[in-house]
Amino acid sequence: MPKYLWEAAYTQEGTKGLMKEGGTKRRATVVKALQAVGGKLEAFYYAFGEYDIYAIADFPDSKSAAAFSLAINAAGAVRLRTTVLLDPREIDAATRKSVPYRPPGK
Repeated sequence: MPKYLWEAAYTQEGTKGLMKEGGTKRRATVVKALQAVGGKLEAFYYAFGEYDIYAIADFPDSKSAAAFSLAINAAGAVRLRTTVLLDPREIDAATRKSVPYRPPGK
């Protein structure tokens, strides 16, 4: 299953909600939302810095990952950044593909 990395930053309202509910309840809410689109949480951590949460999840396909991301961002409590993760075998396969590309000016 494809893996995705999330970097999430709480808005002011989202931070208030986190303080009210606590971290474990918010994680459980994320798990429930993931399961609704066929996803599975692999890792979930709170952090200091630009992002408040780092998480890794599996999704059956990009449409499911996009649906999850859109729903979270539309709710407005969190600004979610999603990155597709590739394992080393996928990079191996990519290196074997030929791409007819010419840089500008050459």
